[in-house]
Amino acid sequence: MNPRKKPEFKRWLSQTLKRIKPSWRKPKGMRSKIRLRKKDKFKMPSVGYGAPRQLRFLHPSGFKEVLVSSLKDLEKVDPKTEAIKIAHTVGKKKRQEILKKAEELKIKVLNP
Repeated sequence: MNPRKKPEFKRWLSQTLKRIKPSWRKPKGMRSKIRLRKKDKFKMPSVGYGAPRQLRFLHPSGFKEVLVSSLKDLEKVDPKTEAIKIAHTVGKKKRQEILKKAEELKIKVLNP
């Protein structure tokens, strides 16, 4: 995983004005210090903060997530590189069956 931590990208003035939400919006002002990327101001998101290509779309555990809603879906999963997430629409009985089968096949379950 990437050891560097990304800064928190907050919207300008969101910490002082209650009506402004902290979710990021690009500053458009002509003399905006953030738009001009002044050193002492908030950081602006840019391409350089992206994760390496090999680590993109991976779960923090290092596995690729696969959504599973039936026992048939488990046959297509590679236990070395992929982990499963059971769909929220799956009922209690079917969920228990999937968990048993996943344990037999030694597949990691992200939401048991």
